[in-house]
Amino acid sequence: MRERLDLTENAAKRRCLEKEATPGVQAMAQRNKKYDRQLRIWGEQGQEALEKANICVLNVGPTGAEALKNLVLGGIGSFTIVDGSDIQASDLGNNFLIEWDSVGRRKASAVCSVLHEMNESVEAKFVEESPEALIESNPSFFGQFTLVIATQMSEFALVKLDQICRRYDVLLLVARSYGLFGHVRISVKEHVVIEAKPDNKVEDLRFHKPWPELRRLVEEFDIDTKDPVIHKHIPFGVLLIKILDDWKAEHGGQMPSSLRELKAAITSRRRSDDEDNYKEALKAAYLVTSPPVLSKDISLNHLMQPELLAALNDRCAELDSLSSEFWIMVAALKQFLENEGQGEPPLDGSVPDMHSFTEYYIRVQKVYQARAEADAAAVEERVYRYPKISEECSSRAGTEFQKLLAAEDNSNAALYVLLRAVDRFAATYKRYPGVFDSEIEDDICQLKSTAADVLNDIGSSGASIPDDLVSEICRFGAAELHCVAAVVGGIAAQESIKWQIFEFGELWGMSRFGNEEVASKTPKPRIKSASDSKTRRWQISYGI
Repeated sequence: MRERLDLTENAAKRRCLEKEATPGVQAMAQRNKKYDRQLRIWGEQGQEALEKANICVLNVGPTGAEALKNLVLGGIGSFTIVDGSDIQASDLGNNFLIEWDSVGRRKASAVCSVLHEMNESVEAKFVEESPEALIESNPSFFGQFTLVIATQMSEFALVKLDQICRRYDVLLLVARSYGLFGHVRISVKEHVVIEAKPDNKVEDLRFHKPWPELRRLVEEFDIDTKDPVIHKHIPFGVLLIKILDDWKAEHGGQMPSSLRELKAAITSRRRSDDEDNYKEALKAAYLVTSPPVLSKDISLNHLMQPELLAALNDRCAELDSLSSEFWIMVAALKQFLENEGQGEPPLDGSVPDMHSFTEYYIRVQKVYQARAEADAAAVEERVYRYPKISEECSSRAGTEFQKLLAAEDNSNAALYVLLRAVDRFAATYKRYPGVFDSEIEDDICQLKSTAADVLNDIGSSGASIPDDLVSEICRFGAAELHCVAAVVGGIAAQESIKWQIFEFGELWGMSRFGNEEVASKTPKPRIKSASDSKTRRWQISYGI
């Protein structure tokens, strides 16, 4: 009976404690439950950064609505919609956030209301004014945001908006859907990624060049021990270093000429098939024959990641009194590579799981952690430099872009030219090509002429645009299809999150995708680059 009373009292105490829990604790628990899935991806720090984001979306048609919907569900801090249009009956067919009883209402307020219902913890505001008019009348309005997403806006308005955003150090993301095509463009002075989270990280265990402390640890092991239990629990890194030393001793200090030779040497020391540590050594043998080596002379290094090499050689790495903390760390990394590191990057100290005794593993782990702490001054962040939209619109195309235009199987460059041409067409004729069926044939000729003017302005007058692509653009009539807007809006939201939380490698410059038959004959992502002395421009094209 006494035991039952104790259990009852304990249950009552737990209920009292739950009731006495502070509102802050309860709110945090609810918030963690609400965002559980994404917290597992970008962590608490990333989610906190996202909750501080203040985002402005210009135009909430299908593309803007889809982008903002994903951000609201992700838990941004606040958003402001800028849209001066009214809801038309035609909006019902392509905008997920528009309902029948909303026809005739102001689009900004209607969409804002629906989005706020999706996540009431997000602060929602709207401005019922044309984005183009607001850019002209109140440019300082955009200085309060951490991100501006401009959707379905013309080149001319974007150039002015980009100048404003750069003046206030605000990130600008441009998203546009046009028929079966779409593109996403990012513009920012400078952006630093603290945690890139690469998809294919190569372990840097330094087996090819062990430092003194690691060498002393390796010497403590006898890989020829007669004890079968110890033999199958020697850390695989120790096996690789020892076997490599024996090979070099027998071959006049020479490294194995191929991975096959090293694996043969490892296999010859293996005593049974159940020695998992030898399996791990075979799997990691490539780290010895093909290590991620960096040249001591940074200017001659061809194996370094392009992003890291660009940061190290950037003029900002030459410090002055105005240098930011990031560039100070870059300069420190550069000096480390040239001096203490002797061409090797700082060690991050992580050690993969391995088949070994816990005692052995901890000893290995401590050696790596000690070295990582000694290399703590170095950094591995990547810096992206984006050209201004005005520079892109006024500059001549690089040689790489010229090659893309000349390639018969690549229509992405032509699509880029046409999307600029339709803006010029609209500025001249006050409408987009193909809006009226009766004029579509004339529009095709006029759009082709306008595209030729764009080609001439970017120094590609010898190139031509496929007739079928010109006709397809006119056939779209500037339609914003929901299926395309959902994809473009999804990409825009994904990139926005990565830029707001300073994690993951993000889009470089612009992303374009389109119908496979017209825009791309290869469904795999293709990465093209064009470089000049000042900026680097990257284009990632997707085929669907």
